[in-house]
Amino acid sequence: MPVDTNNKRLKTPRPRQFGGGLLILFTLLLLLNFVVPSFGSRLPQIAYSDFVAQVQAGKVERAIVGGDRIEFTLKPDPNTPTVDGQRSQVFETMPVALDLDLPKILRENRVEFGAPPPNNSGWIGTLLSWVVPPLIFFGIWRFLLSRGGGGPAALTVGKSKARIYSEGTTGVKFNDVAGVDEAKAELQEIVDFLKNAEKYTNLGAKIPKGVLLVGPPGTGKTMLAKAIAGEAGVPFFSISGSEFIELFVGVGASRVRDLFQQATQQAPCIVFIDELDALGKSRSQGGMFGGNDEREQTLNQLLTEMDGFDANTGVILLAATNRPEVLDPALRRPGRFDRQVVVDRPDKIGREAILNVHARTVKLSEDVDLATIAVRTPGFAGADLANLVNEAALLAARNNRQAVLMADFNEAIERVIAGLEKRSRVLNEQEKKRVAYHEVGHAIVGALMPGAGKVEKISIVPRGVGALGYTLQLPEEDRFLMAEDEIRGRIATLLGGRSAEELIFNNIVSTGASDDIQKATDLAERTVTLYGMSDYLGPVAFEKPQQQFLDGYSSPRRAVSPKVTEEIDREVKDIVDRAHHMALAILNQNRDLLETTAQELLTKEVLEGDTLRAKLNQAIVPDEMTSWLMTGNLPEGTSLMQATLA
Repeated sequence: MPVDTNNKRLKTPRPRQFGGGLLILFTLLLLLNFVVPSFGSRLPQIAYSDFVAQVQAGKVERAIVGGDRIEFTLKPDPNTPTVDGQRSQVFETMPVALDLDLPKILRENRVEFGAPPPNNSGWIGTLLSWVVPPLIFFGIWRFLLSRGGGGPAALTVGKSKARIYSEGTTGVKFNDVAGVDEAKAELQEIVDFLKNAEKYTNLGAKIPKGVLLVGPPGTGKTMLAKAIAGEAGVPFFSISGSEFIELFVGVGASRVRDLFQQATQQAPCIVFIDELDALGKSRSQGGMFGGNDEREQTLNQLLTEMDGFDANTGVILLAATNRPEVLDPALRRPGRFDRQVVVDRPDKIGREAILNVHARTVKLSEDVDLATIAVRTPGFAGADLANLVNEAALLAARNNRQAVLMADFNEAIERVIAGLEKRSRVLNEQEKKRVAYHEVGHAIVGALMPGAGKVEKISIVPRGVGALGYTLQLPEEDRFLMAEDEIRGRIATLLGGRSAEELIFNNIVSTGASDDIQKATDLAERTVTLYGMSDYLGPVAFEKPQQQFLDGYSSPRRAVSPKVTEEIDREVKDIVDRAHHMALAILNQNRDLLETTAQELLTKEVLEGDTLRAKLNQAIVPDEMTSWLMTGNLPEGTSLMQATLA
């Protein structure tokens, strides 16, 4: 595929196709030959019974009897009505199929009759009747091939659809990729080999045939692959794993062969396959008796090609996936993908470096502190941070500012986390009051719990899809582990909103805590089944984590007995109930603070900064909270929730 110097793939001109025009021409000739002569030949029609009556009355002179029509001529009669000044003598009628007495009637009344002559459409009609059906079939076949194979003819079906970038024109260098220093250090060796291959071959060293980049979505795997080609200045073949798979069996394998043939001819070069899991999914997942034949043939061809070319030919295969656990073991073994590089979410230092890269082209105000933004964005991937910078710039432009302010970044963070503000969604006074107490309950409980982060903001302005209000908690540092007391504190914080509603509205709760309850229950279940933090069940894992880098997938439960399942449910309920009791105890201890903060929030709609921190610093810790955080148990004789509610 030709490329230009501006990193754009040139569009290959498609040959003109004449099959459609010829098909239309022959169809028109066929219509002219068969349809047009029939115009103007229609005769006056009468009922079949009238025709028989006229025959028996001796008025019919002759008749031509066909299978679907009878054309007959009446004897001259001066009383026959005229049409356009001429006497109508020729008529037609539709015969009755079961009337076998018609020939006898015609003979008895001495009517001259016979069969119609054979239909003679001429040599053009005969020729078209033989030529048009194959042309129609050929036209449909060409159309399907051009749609399915990506080319104008069947010869291009098995050709590789990889996008080829000429030497160093990917537009990305290592300076454009930040936050993944360890991965860049691993891949720097690939660049050095492509530039100075003799340094390695003279020592007998072999560069890895394949490098597999794994990590969550948006962490920069594709950018790293482009940066390698940009730094090394070699051709770069880029293709997605799904582009190999087609409807026809064998097409994917043919494209794999063509791709590696092109790469070998342009070596040294880099072949990059994005979303490798679409192509290299484990063959055992199809079961013993079934599977996807096209995908398996394509995978088998890829395995053969990776073992087929020499390690020192200069063809290096890079691949990226966020589902390494589903890849075929034969694909991941040494000799094919020798090296696996994890491109994970960046830490605080990495996030600041990524923000510096994306903020190069953005006019920033002097009050913008990228280090502070990096602290406030834990868990953000590179793509999330790029979107954050762009959102802040859009907000500044919408407000007609000359530079992007820190306030724009703060608003952009809230947009990414909680969604857009919906001030058009007007709550009635009762709903607004309930939401205010709900959010203040989250804030007070969260301010006293360990490892939950600092409460930065409380708002009762609706955001996103279903959030009628929100409490923003931001961690002060990156955390990679959660202690048992921090998990209990997080569950209690999630239940703080529901507990505040119970205290203020006399146990009349609403549906506003449904998402909090779902998250608290899921966390409690993982505590028992995955983290092994149950005193009764012990350090036993009852779930099988499957998705390493993708969120939102539930882990399957191991085969357990009904008794163990019942005990798991009991342990989960106890954890949630104790956290619920502790949230109620905290809010009951700080009820005055809850009332005054909620009233101020109803007036201002948003509380943040020093004002909010000054209020939350007044919160009092209940006596039993320390013991509960350490052991998960409540003091003896305490009835769950009832003591606090009383």
